[in-house]
Amino acid sequence: MDERDRYDKGMVVRRGVLGEAHVERTVSRKNAFNEEFQDLITRYAWGEIWTRPGLPLHTRSLLTIAMMVALNRADEFKLHVRAAFNNGVSRDEINEVLLQCAIYFVLPAANTSFHLAEEVFSVMNT
Repeated sequence: MDERDRYDKGMVVRRGVLGEAHVERTVSRKNAFNEEFQDLITRYAWGEIWTRPGLPLHTRSLLTIAMMVALNRADEFKLHVRAAFNNGVSRDEINEVLLQCAIYFVLPAANTSFHLAEEVFSVMNT
């Protein structure tokens, strides 16, 4: 696939997932400063990754929501929650993803911290 095909396929998926209105707003705001970045997003995020056959769009939406939680990216999180409905994701599924995030983005770090603290304590002989 050449870069033009990747862009065109990416734009189709981008419009389908994010919605025509959102993409049109983004396109209307393109300028000399951000044009290359918008092209990059369309070709690689949407044209390369979101078009891959390995995962359905439904799953990609759920994964993206989880990643936005992990990265604490509120604007992108809200964008992808809205977009998830275009991919057949339900409120209940989003709820489950958020509950999964609540546990697995915090508890593993706490678990490791307990183990690390115990290592320090053992060296200190306390």
